[in-house]
Amino acid sequence: MIPSPLRSRALMAPPLLVLLLGCLLSDSPAPAPPSPESGAVRSVTAYFHTNNTAARHGPDAQRTFLRRTQHPDYRDQRCSLDGMTITAEPALGTLRPDEEFTVAGRHPVGRVWVVGVEITVRRGGVVVGRQLGSQHLVAIDGRWYGFAPCPG
Repeated sequence: MIPSPLRSRALMAPPLLVLLLGCLLSDSPAPAPPSPESGAVRSVTAYFHTNNTAARHGPDAQRTFLRRTQHPDYRDQRCSLDGMTITAEPALGTLRPDEEFTVAGRHPVGRVWVVGVEITVRRGGVVVGRQLGSQHLVAIDGRWYGFAPCPG
C-alpha cells in the first residue's frame, strides 16, 4: 500500500518534534555572535571604514594604512598592491574569535578574530575583481591589526 501524502507527513511529525525539542532543551547553546553594540563590532567596523576611506584616496593612502595596521609580528611581510586598491565590506554577523588561526604555523600575538568579507579590487578606479572570503584581524591592547593582502 502506498501511503498518502497526508499520512506521510503525519508519520514524519513525531521524529521532527523530538529533534526540535532536543535542540531547544540542549544544555550547551551555541555562542551568540557579538552584538552590534559590542566593542569588537564597533572597532572592526571602524577598521574597515578607515581601510575603505584610504582606498578611495588611492593606492598611496591605502599603502600607508596597511603599513600602519600590519600586525607587529609580521611587519616585514608586505606585498605591493601594484597600483590597485582593495575595499572590504564585512558581514558583521559572522564576526567571531578564531583561536585556531596561525600564520606559517605560529599563532599571532593578540586576540584573533575572523569575519566574512566581500572584497572589491580596483585599478585606476575601475573594478577588476570581486571576491567573497574571510579576513582575520587581531586585537592587541585596544588596537586592531590585520595582514596586508598579497594579490596573486
